[in-house]
Amino acid sequence: MRDTQLFLDGSWCNASNGRWQDVENPATGEMVGRVAMATNLDLERAATAASRGFAVWKAMPAVRRAEIMHQAAALLRERATAIAPALTEEQGKPLVNSISEARNAAAVIDWFAEEGRRVHGRTIAPRGAMITATAAREPIGPVAGFTPWNYPIGQAVRKIAASLAAGCSIVVKAAEETPSATAAMVRCFEDAGVPAGVVNLVFGVPSEVSEYLISHPLIRAISFTGSTPVGRQLTMLAGRHLKRSTMELGGHAPCLVFADANMNDAVQTLAENKFHNAGQVCIAPTRILVEEPAYETVLEGLVQKANAERLGDGMDPATTMGPLAHGRRVDAVDALVKDAVAAGGRLLTGGRRSDNRGYFYEPTILADVPVTARIMNEEPFGPVAIVNRFSSADEAIAEANRLNYALAAYGFARAAGTIHRLSTEVETGMMSINHYDLAYPEQPFGGIKDSGFGNEGGHEALDDFLNTKFVSARII
Repeated sequence: MRDTQLFLDGSWCNASNGRWQDVENPATGEMVGRVAMATNLDLERAATAASRGFAVWKAMPAVRRAEIMHQAAALLRERATAIAPALTEEQGKPLVNSISEARNAAAVIDWFAEEGRRVHGRTIAPRGAMITATAAREPIGPVAGFTPWNYPIGQAVRKIAASLAAGCSIVVKAAEETPSATAAMVRCFEDAGVPAGVVNLVFGVPSEVSEYLISHPLIRAISFTGSTPVGRQLTMLAGRHLKRSTMELGGHAPCLVFADANMNDAVQTLAENKFHNAGQVCIAPTRILVEEPAYETVLEGLVQKANAERLGDGMDPATTMGPLAHGRRVDAVDALVKDAVAAGGRLLTGGRRSDNRGYFYEPTILADVPVTARIMNEEPFGPVAIVNRFSSADEAIAEANRLNYALAAYGFARAAGTIHRLSTEVETGMMSINHYDLAYPEQPFGGIKDSGFGNEGGHEALDDFLNTKFVSARII
């Protein structure tokens, strides 16, 4: 059993009222720990600490900030195999994926550490003699970050690393379902020498924490990863207080497979990324649209891949797919699959809860699902792939753009003209063609339309944490 505390002003502590919430292993249903649940008093302490920490961090030379961040990355990389078992126990993913998540997070820190050394302004040609005109980039102030349970380290580290690279401090509200791995990552920053108050970690009732932190006068920017409905609420709250916000919200990624594509590559790539993390991935390919001549080939290949997945506890080396996060997720996915079949879709494999203990749902392939079915319009966020056919590029692109979700999209084709159409006509924040190439630290990561705004990757990720100050001075 693990107790995960809050990290406030450089110290680990219990909640001020001593409240705890149980943490469950989704593979077994057993309790594996507790997490401290912050009160408003704790949140006030976090915001105040972040304000003090910001003054110290902002004044520190960028090269020194980068050195501390690199040290945090080295510690996380060194501790990855030790941190991973707790991540697997709390989130469910296979151990090998938990190790990769921790190591990838270290790469994110390293990349942003260097990017923070390249925050430059510019000189503007003046309109008179003896005048200087400059545009400087300055850190906006303390940030409030809100992160989900599907990638406890991977999501939180993007918000922490980008904020720190820009010269900001941060209060991270992480998921109560998966607290200890996030805490272990934060401890790497602590041990690397990040000053007190620069990084703060809280857990608590989500609505209460977001209401308090977003409206707090010391918090100047918001970064949220989660569902579109919650993102709308937090955007309205941030707007009420004129707080800048970054929203990485839901997706329902289309994948357009044309008949001239390499079918083996398409099937392999789609299966790997559909069933990774039990499909609990905002950029997972979900609406797979296949040109008529290749339809049966792709369908057969995906069914074979789904049937080859081995469900089980992520601590078992033979497991390739772990459980869903909790019982509510199983109920939601099962309801969508049942609705799709009732609407006329064909269930080719899966489509039921597993007999395993815990919250397992079988890898599922649906075919010929009408657009009126709920699953064609609502993000399933589970191990379910929908495979429909198309007869023309116009038809496929129209379906890809039909929904207001526009986070990620994929395409497989050989013809240069088709690739150009995919690149220019599919409405999405991210597009990967003929391979899976998203979410690396140096790449922009974000959606458009109902999938949010702003970026959590690339140099664009720093933009929402920086103000631009114009200064014109006449020398007399």
